[in-house]
Amino acid sequence: MRFLSGIQPSGNITLGNYIGAIKNFVKLQDNPDFTDFLVFVADMHAITVPQDKQALRKNIRSLVAIYLACGLNPEKVHIFIQSEVPAHANLGWLLQCTGYIGELERMTQYKDKAAKHQTDGVTVGLLTYPSLMAADILLYDTDCVPVGQDQKQHLELTRTLAERFNNKYGETFVVPEPYIAGAGAKIMSLTDPSKKMSKSDENPKSYITLLDDLNIIKKKIKSAVTDSDTKVKFDKENKPGISNLLTIMSCCTGKSISDLEEKYKDSSYAEFKEDVANAVVAEIEPIQKKYNELINSDFLDTVLDQGRDYANYLANKKINKVMNKMGLGRKR
Repeated sequence: MRFLSGIQPSGNITLGNYIGAIKNFVKLQDNPDFTDFLVFVADMHAITVPQDKQALRKNIRSLVAIYLACGLNPEKVHIFIQSEVPAHANLGWLLQCTGYIGELERMTQYKDKAAKHQTDGVTVGLLTYPSLMAADILLYDTDCVPVGQDQKQHLELTRTLAERFNNKYGETFVVPEPYIAGAGAKIMSLTDPSKKMSKSDENPKSYITLLDDLNIIKKKIKSAVTDSDTKVKFDKENKPGISNLLTIMSCCTGKSISDLEEKYKDSSYAEFKEDVANAVVAEIEPIQKKYNELINSDFLDTVLDQGRDYANYLANKKINKVMNKMGLGRKR
């Protein structure tokens, strides 16, 4: 099976991104069921909204360094930058010509982002980027795609476009299946545990990034919203703040939530938060050290060059096949 995932370089990676995605990728890269493992930086998706050129380039490189610092092994995982593989844009256009406007207008993320960008204008790319996302997946005959709740709709569109194309032109694309991450896949905001942790939150105390100062990380954990009770117990409905911290600690220590509940059954919230803070710092500190070694290294460019070349090899074969099926260009 071929596994593929991409993350936008829209800023630093949060603890939620790490626990919900990257930490799982590090485990999955050793899974013998996956014969090919592709991870890319989705920089073309980032430009659907205004970006500062220098900041974007810095974020692209930073994201790759974080991938590697977290434990992705370039001998097992092909890491590349989306815009360095032109077939993504090529297939994105061909799939736009396969999809329907109504399908794109129904995308929940489009509605949400369009509402936020009414004042500075809504780009065409904001509407059509699910076609590019479908191209990202279908280019590589991807069998398995990790999806969160907010991406299920996009994967369903990808499956629809693949099936529609196959029905019209003959079997061309693998119809991908979702990979649903297990426990800890969703880390919530530290200030409002009813919402997912997000770096786009206006309150910086609501999220932790992998490059935050370690003392700042501790302060954010200690100031996390809890409740007026004093019992450390997992109860998402009545104790969402404490439940979120238990999830974070479980994912950082490898201990089950039930074991943590037993350990802290007689502890105060302050004692519990202190230990959560230390567990998070113990998880992030070695990542930061490795990141600082990698960010300006030639090794980073070697990894990206190798990933680009491999991705282009696969993608060019697929785009040529698609163009032939559609009757584009000269006979190949």
